[in-house]
Amino acid sequence: MTETALPTQLAEIRDDFLELEQKDRLLLLLEFSNELPALPARYEDHPDLFERVVECQSPVFIFVEVDEQGGVHLYATAPRESPTTRGFASILAQGLDGLSVDEVLSVPDDYPLTIGLTQAVSPLRIRGMTALLARAKRQLRERVAAL
Repeated sequence: MTETALPTQLAEIRDDFLELEQKDRLLLLLEFSNELPALPARYEDHPDLFERVVECQSPVFIFVEVDEQGGVHLYATAPRESPTTRGFASILAQGLDGLSVDEVLSVPDDYPLTIGLTQAVSPLRIRGMTALLARAKRQLRERVAAL
């Protein structure tokens, strides 16, 4: 993965994790869990729009949209009692927010492996975050193709 291929906000999130010792990385993940953006009111009554990411151990649902200015927004729901899954969803929701379609699609698929959590959480959980990113990209491609 090259530095130029990674959008600034995702690079900053990665660097924030890598600057910490292993045990403190879990605390940062918990902070992200608590900062998962709330759903916009227009989506609160439309769970049918959200796709379950079955690779995640906890029930997490995502929806990707492109606004009129071409900015991408990822919305996610995950239970509060699933802080790892919520944290991963929050990292992507915050890290992808407002990026262009091309920027999101160019995010390396192995981004979840680069944030320094492979020693702190199970490979199954890392695979869940990788699936979150892959599904977000697939939804984005579908949205763009429908335009």
